[in-house]
Amino acid sequence: MEPTIEQLKAFFDFCVRTSNLLQNIELVRYDKRNNRIAVLVGETIEVEILSSGEVLIR
Repeated sequence: MEPTIEQLKAFFDFCVRTSNLLQNIELVRYDKRNNRIAVLVGETIEVEILSSGEVLIR
């Protein structure tokens, strides 16, 4: 399974906004088990992008 177009658009938008804030993206991973993109920003911010393109920030 591949990321959806909605996920890729949300991922690109998130990366642009993150870089505008001068934050480092430490890790990006696509989890095939639940079809989510996981992103680690710095050491503390965890982000998940669902297949619908919804962005969850923890």
